[in-house]
Amino acid sequence: MNLGARLGLLATVTLLAAACTKREGPPVGARAHSLADSSDQILYGSKFTITDRGLRRADIEGDTSYFFHDNTRIVLRPLRGTFFSSNGALDGIITARQGVYDTRLGALEASGDVVVTSLDGKRLQTPFCRFDQRLNLISSDSTFVMSEPGRDLRGKGFRSDADLNTFSVTTLISSKAGIVAMPAK
Repeated sequence: MNLGARLGLLATVTLLAAACTKREGPPVGARAHSLADSSDQILYGSKFTITDRGLRRADIEGDTSYFFHDNTRIVLRPLRGTFFSSNGALDGIITARQGVYDTRLGALEASGDVVVTSLDGKRLQTPFCRFDQRLNLISSDSTFVMSEPGRDLRGKGFRSDADLNTFSVTTLISSKAGIVAMPAK
């Protein structure tokens, strides 16, 4: 074999060896599904009023709102809301990482670090809760922590009005009360 043929054979073997070597390229990310991909409409800096028979029950806001199903389902990220009583007075405030409002059912579902605070200092923390505008009812079957001056409740499942005054617990895990005054005889 002459020198030219040897160099050609060497070059071919080198190229084949290089082609068979596994090389790590840049990572290819899996395409994540985004709400923006499937929503009918996107609105930034939105604010909605939830009413029941002409009464304002809540104002809800989101930095980004995604509309689905002919605008009957709205996903708000993050969720900020204000509840109102039947006479229009401020009842409570809700915040969450996400809220889903169904306009047909009049239901708002909040998820992700949900916090409901009342005007008198009560604070409810839960991973998920629902607000039914027709009943003015907040409920959940998730775990929760309810704090107020002098009392803490931990449990699973609750029902309450928006100002956290009428609070019903499904399963109580623990409770802590402050000083209880006993009546004198």
